Amino acid sequence: MKKEEVRALIERIGIVPVIRASSADEARFAAEAVWSGGIPIVEITMTVPGAVQVIAELVKTAPDVLVGAGTVLDEEAARQCADAGAQFLATPGFDAETVVAARKMGLLIIAGALTPGEVMAAWKAGADFVKVFPCGNLGGPNYIKALRGPFPQVPLVPTGGVNLETAADYIRAGAAALGVGGELVQKEALQLRNGDLIRGFAREFVELVKRARNPAVSSSERTAQAR
Repeated sequence: MKKEEVRALIERIGIVPVIRASSADEARFAAEAVWSGGIPIVEITMTVPGAVQVIAELVKTAPDVLVGAGTVLDEEAARQCADAGAQFLATPGFDAETVVAARKMGLLIIAGALTPGEVMAAWKAGADFVKVFPCGNLGGPNYIKALRGPFPQVPLVPTGGVNLETAADYIRAGAAALGVGGELVQKEALQLRNGDLIRGFAREFVELVKRARNPAVSSSERTAQAR
């Protein structure tokens, strides 16, 4: 998938599932549950044991799913993920060298930032999206709305504190997409291998984004159902 196609898919779906797991097997299970729930995007964090191998396996076994790498801390990790076939990278904070490396490799990068200064730096360095993390700790949707004032051209991806109660508010505040971790892939669901629970959450998040982006359509749907 070309970089432009990766960007378009993330923007269209509006959700980047962040998969953190205690084992490679859990990560594979979570990824399958997420995409079978209607989100053809998964971000495997580098905190997962054997993360690079998991990425390589998913790229081969799920060609219709956009597989990316998260918690990428430096240029070396970025190259390892690229070699494994990752189609996008995400960092928890801003690191200019990692952004530059991603651009040289032709990979889309979601660069982490928190303050207005970091957002500026990440965008100037060439980030494709700017992940505002941990957004929930700094005002949530209201913080995204505030950042959109001076940075209307920057596609922001709030991460940290995004849940079923706040997802729609983030979209209405101007988020380009949402980074969702434990609220989608819950630890209990992984431990119990409850794929139905993860799939259910995935469908709910997809629907929330859809309705927040198209309030007129949602209103007409509710009216039709009432009849």
